[in-house]
Amino acid sequence: MHLSKAERTAAITRSIASGERLPIASFDSRKYIQHNVHIGDGLEPILAFMDALPPERTRANVVRLFEDGDYSIVHADYELGDWGPMVGFEVHRWENDRIVEHWDNLCSTPPETNSSGHTMTDGETELSELDRTEQNRVLVQHFTSEVLIDRKLDGLSRFFHEGKLIQHSPHYGDGIHALLHRLSCRRDEGELRYERVHRILGQGNMVLAMSEGTLDYKPTALYDLYRLSAGFISEHWEIFQEIPPFSEWQNENGKF
Repeated sequence: MHLSKAERTAAITRSIASGERLPIASFDSRKYIQHNVHIGDGLEPILAFMDALPPERTRANVVRLFEDGDYSIVHADYELGDWGPMVGFEVHRWENDRIVEHWDNLCSTPPETNSSGHTMTDGETELSELDRTEQNRVLVQHFTSEVLIDRKLDGLSRFFHEGKLIQHSPHYGDGIHALLHRLSCRRDEGELRYERVHRILGQGNMVLAMSEGTLDYKPTALYDLYRLSAGFISEHWEIFQEIPPFSEWQNENGKF
């Protein structure tokens, strides 16, 4: 049975825990570009990373998966040895049915739910609205550019139905009023600034925005996953990861 790109990305993610090598065969070692700045280019650093993880303290659970043309995306939670429980997005770019490029964004899993009782990965998982992929992608592009980057907060409500939003951020709860407060925070409250969106990837009702900016004035990769319904944003998951200084990078490709 031929697996889809997203299913193969999911198999690679699960292999972190299983140690299985067969899913790694999807990588093209001649062209592979690594954007996790903590790992060197090529396949050997990936295999070394997997081998260093203690089996009894390693797991990988894929929660969501979808694809957009040459890109495949998974949303997963992990336990990664000494790093402990983590949440991540994995993104692969494909050429000629082989993976040639990889991005990810990871953060530690909070010990508690947010103020509305949600975790960073629970919620809707089913793909739907496959006929609305382009409209949903455009809507998220406009929301990211107008609201998050340009800070036109007076237009926030038009992206949501009756102010409703299921929120999985660990920092605040449901509804657009909580989101508005988050976007208006000062530095001592956790100031967040979006500066540039690099990719908008989506399939049906699931759309991922890969952006960069600052959190507390520190360079940060900002990944936001949205579930859309009937032309509105209904649900949101996020993973923010600080970008270390160039002197600490294990490759020269950058996060984006």
